[in-house]
Amino acid sequence: MLFVGDDWAEDHHDVEVMDSSGRRLAKARLAEGMAGMTRLHAMIGQALGDTIEDDVVQVKIGIETDRGPWVQALVAAGYTVYPVNPLQAARYRERLALSGAKSDAADAHMLADMVRTDSHQLRPIAGDSADAAAVKVVTRMHKTLIWERTRAGQRLRHALREYFPAALAAFEDLDAGDTLELLAKAPDPASAARLSISQISTALKRARRRDIPVKAAAIQAALRAEYLGQPAVVTTAYAATVRALAAVLVTLNEQVKALQSEVEAHFGRHPDAEIILSQPGLGAVLGARVLGEFGDDHDRYASAKARKNYAATSPITRASGKKRTVMARFVHNDRLIDALMTQAFSALQKSPGARAYYDRQRDRGASHNAALRQLANRLVGILHGCLKTGTPYDEATAWSSHLIEAAA
Repeated sequence: MLFVGDDWAEDHHDVEVMDSSGRRLAKARLAEGMAGMTRLHAMIGQALGDTIEDDVVQVKIGIETDRGPWVQALVAAGYTVYPVNPLQAARYRERLALSGAKSDAADAHMLADMVRTDSHQLRPIAGDSADAAAVKVVTRMHKTLIWERTRAGQRLRHALREYFPAALAAFEDLDAGDTLELLAKAPDPASAARLSISQISTALKRARRRDIPVKAAAIQAALRAEYLGQPAVVTTAYAATVRALAAVLVTLNEQVKALQSEVEAHFGRHPDAEIILSQPGLGAVLGARVLGEFGDDHDRYASAKARKNYAATSPITRASGKKRTVMARFVHNDRLIDALMTQAFSALQKSPGARAYYDRQRDRGASHNAALRQLANRLVGILHGCLKTGTPYDEATAWSSHLIEAAA
């Protein structure tokens, strides 16, 4: 058996091959791409030499990523690939070098030694389908653009507060189409005060607003009210930044909408879509995020507890001496926990069982967030059971024991 450590950078991989005793057999810096992969196969083949006794020789590879064409090529070659969390790698590195020294070659040695001694503690790369990988790609970018839109909106709000407070009073949604159109047309207090009812109404009509006459009059009145301001040259500078931010937000709105269509299309073609959509609180977009982050390898999670631990909805216990603390997991997949907590909140309105479960946690003294996290944990277990058995969600089956306890 061979153990390979692969420390990758943007354009190269530092690789070390060692045997079961920890003896280095080969090391090299390989270029990213076909040439590097071909040389890696040659290194492994040369290290094996004439020691092949079985038809299948197991090669274990540790690498600090779980995606990309290089990783896919390693999996396709039949190697067992362990995607090592960078935090795990950093902690393991301290076992080998307390001085804090670090180099790419040393990291390759550390990763090879890690899979040699601790592969039983590591999770091999999931065998997700190409369809699930596609769902993950589009859902992650969709969520990333939503986060970027939120950040851009906050920057816009901060800029307007500095020189144009009337705009904050006039517009409720800074990332709405009508708001961005009017800010692009009149990004400073003087030009905004000259906007006519007709111009404001036209923007509201394009955004399909209701009660246009009333809203247009309220916006105009707010834009013409007196507020403290900045010197003219400073106002001009701020206006240029606001016009740029408005253009960025317009583009982000367009791309978020376009990617949502891609998310729904990819998710709709997946075999697990029907089961996931049957879960309370999950629609097409949220369901696609859950599928993308969990993956579709049904053998990846040995039990509902394993899936809950991966989701970070289950609590952790810290016990030392007489002290014992149960707390939420702070190390987690931000995208997955965000989707699951949103599902739990939505399920309160969709599922009587979920509502009863949440209310019971609250009656026991749990805060809103703690009760919601416990509900999310329960919903992950229900999802695991549905995927494992290939059956859609059923309200009575999912909450039967909890409903009986509540009635008693």
